[in-house]
Amino acid sequence: MKIIIDVMGSDNGADALVTGAVRAIREWSDIEVVLCGDQTEINAVLAREGAQNDPCLTVVHTTEVIDMHDSPSLAFRRKKDSSMSVALNLLASGEGDAALSAGNTGAWLAGSTFVVKRIKGIRRPALAPALPTKSGKAILIDCGANVVCTEDDLLQFAVMGSCYAQKMLGIQNPRVGLINNGAEDTKGTPMVIEAYKLLKAAGERGEINFVGNIEGRDIALGAADVLVTDGFTGNVVLKTYEGLGLYLVSILKGIFKKNLFTKLAALMVSGGLKDLKKTMDYKEVGGAPLLGISKPVIKAHGSSDPEAAKSAIRQARLFVEGGFVQEIEARAAAMQTRRKTGEEAEK
Repeated sequence: MKIIIDVMGSDNGADALVTGAVRAIREWSDIEVVLCGDQTEINAVLAREGAQNDPCLTVVHTTEVIDMHDSPSLAFRRKKDSSMSVALNLLASGEGDAALSAGNTGAWLAGSTFVVKRIKGIRRPALAPALPTKSGKAILIDCGANVVCTEDDLLQFAVMGSCYAQKMLGIQNPRVGLINNGAEDTKGTPMVIEAYKLLKAAGERGEINFVGNIEGRDIALGAADVLVTDGFTGNVVLKTYEGLGLYLVSILKGIFKKNLFTKLAALMVSGGLKDLKKTMDYKEVGGAPLLGISKPVIKAHGSSDPEAAKSAIRQARLFVEGGFVQEIEARAAAMQTRRKTGEEAEK
């Protein structure tokens, strides 16, 4: 399995992603990694890690970088030799099995859509990270790829998210919830109200296991396994989750450092505290898949360190092994067939 990485666009530059790649190939013997970026920077990191001659690592030199300030719509036309552009073109031409970047999210989405292409029948690709909940994990879709959505988009997100939750989380019949400001079917914006109707109908047809509206307070309690929303709301939920996790860990540290007795108590529950920190740490997940693209594409966190980069590579590896693209293709085709059948019946 070959994973292509844009190593230049993250907040931490090439160092974190190249180091993460070295750690990944040393842990998983079934992968090769193609590193796209400035050859001098990449080789310096490989030399430091003692991996400059590793046959599982290939360096593709690029001369440009798409940074966080570049316009997503113009970046690929203006910077054709960027590490991001080269990585996606390599994936599109079949020279790898998956691609990964920690760079500009908008540019990665635009490039994936126009270079690698969408799955036929999918209107909008969506980012789908896994959030920790009381009952395990839940797939949040979308978390930032599409700020403005239609009710039809949310229906497709629900179907793609269900497919991903089944295979990635091992949930046979994942519960799908629509994030809203109330449990009643009359709550929300006009688009969300219409999306509720579509999701309910899909549930009645047996296409998804729709459990209704999910309020913000119910997300962490595990009220649903797939959380459907537009990219604006989803991104707010994701960043709030990340911030709250950091806040809780810092509060607990302060509590346990107050005096000798609390320090002794901390020693007694240190294992549980480590588990809590691990559960809330985005580095453990590493990245989110861009569901709806015709080949596996992963978006890693912009501030990824080597461990987060390694985790993102693990996500890419699992995505390829799970056959998610093929499963979503089949479900998208079924949705198209059903829609055409319904349109013909109305005529």
